[in-house]
Amino acid sequence: MPNANVADVNGQHLFYSVHGAGKPLILLHGGIDPDSFGSNLAELAKGRQVIAVHLQAHGRTPDTDRPLRSETMGDDIAALISHLKLGKADVMGYSLGASVALQTAIRHPDAVERLVIVSAAMRQDGFYPEGVAAFKQLEANAATLGPSVKASPLGQAYPNVDWTNLFRKVGDMTKRPFDWSADVARLKARTLLVFADADAIRPEHMVEFWKALGGGQRDAGLDGSLRPANALAILPNTTHYTLAVEPMLPEIVNRFLGPAKKAVG
Repeated sequence: MPNANVADVNGQHLFYSVHGAGKPLILLHGGIDPDSFGSNLAELAKGRQVIAVHLQAHGRTPDTDRPLRSETMGDDIAALISHLKLGKADVMGYSLGASVALQTAIRHPDAVERLVIVSAAMRQDGFYPEGVAAFKQLEANAATLGPSVKASPLGQAYPNVDWTNLFRKVGDMTKRPFDWSADVARLKARTLLVFADADAIRPEHMVEFWKALGGGQRDAGLDGSLRPANALAILPNTTHYTLAVEPMLPEIVNRFLGPAKKAVG
């Protein structure tokens, strides 16, 4: 595994691996699967240093008594950025990891330069109603889901994960209503929103999220000078579950982040 490391921050034993060289990009996986970006991790690392983190209770980062919350995991990422002496870093997350990335930028604006949010909502009702209903049942179904994943290739790759406990804690987190829209409107980091055209997020909410970031207010003008600083991408022929491994994703992200500069020092 390329340059595997552990940072002890906020009482967490946070595992991360470093891939490539150049300007740092903190990469945050989706729920339960620390490898959710697949080969796109290597694609992103061709032009920059990708620091792929295993969030609390996921993969090689052990769990603690602390509940799973996007806010406290966002604090962990900011502490990791400080621990690594990065100053400001670009942060990208998918699904659960996107919510953590968003909270990192909301709670620690001095730690995040650019932000990439891949398939996340700024309010619980941004998901389709059936998704919200499934979130509310996840904790109750943990005893069935846990052993099933434990026996899968993912479970075999990470044998130390307590999968039943992880589903319980993820379920406890996702069942809770949230509304971060006011915080989104105050974000300082330049932000790219990425969604699938058949996402778990309602299209109306995608537009609402985009407008909260200052998008969709007016024509950008013939020369594009009136376009907002933030950006929106909706990828065709994708779903919430294929978006992180979609080959178009690194190209779009790299275009937003710009040329990767070599790290200083």
